[in-house]
Amino acid sequence: MQAVILAGGLGTRLRPLTEVVPKPMVRVRGRPFLEYMVEYLAAQGFRDVLILVGYRGHCVRDHFGDGRAFGVSIQYAWEQTPLGTGGALRAAMRQLEDTFLLLYGDSYLPIDYRTLANEFRRSGLPAMVVAYDNRAIDTGVQNNIALDGIGRVTCYRKGFCSSDLQYVEAGVLCLTRDVISAIPAGTVVSLEQEIFPSLIGQRRLGCTVTTQRFFDIGTPARLSEFSNSICSSLEPPSE
Repeated sequence: MQAVILAGGLGTRLRPLTEVVPKPMVRVRGRPFLEYMVEYLAAQGFRDVLILVGYRGHCVRDHFGDGRAFGVSIQYAWEQTPLGTGGALRAAMRQLEDTFLLLYGDSYLPIDYRTLANEFRRSGLPAMVVAYDNRAIDTGVQNNIALDGIGRVTCYRKGFCSSDLQYVEAGVLCLTRDVISAIPAGTVVSLEQEIFPSLIGQRRLGCTVTTQRFFDIGTPARLSEFSNSICSSLEPPSE
């Protein structure tokens, strides 16, 4: 399955770091955050990677090139003006495969993406999100998803505090190309705010829940958390 990474965000909350590089290229332990994501994909056997770039996209291209040095084959789709998550995918539609794994370039979730892809194919649904249970370890990211008893999303609301919202989106999805082709070309569209509600209304947005903690680097504090996590994973086990 093709892996698509959204890497065109401005990252305003991480300034001044993002004044010179896009948010996914902020360095963690001397390496761009995005490099950890690409290497994780390669380790799981994903070889076809499409990176959607916009703001300072040349920084991504100059670092990763065609991807061979990282064990993958990378193509790029360039967003000339901000189009939102849905609009950026629509602009890249000719480069999208019929089904694809979508990763947000500022989130890191180390789960088995191959198992997720198989679950998505079996579901017969056009879209599936991965949600995290904050009761495992609180990420500090507010819950925004409610589910029914059969793993369908019944509500997605960002920026609201409600006991009905049980889980938080973890920055990993599976989508079909048909979902993107329905978006009018050249329009500014948010996948989360405009496409999700339509799929939810049709009961066609699936969800799988994980207790594997994800890391969002949208703020300096969360970036530091990810850096500390990577540092811990590199330390030799105690005897």
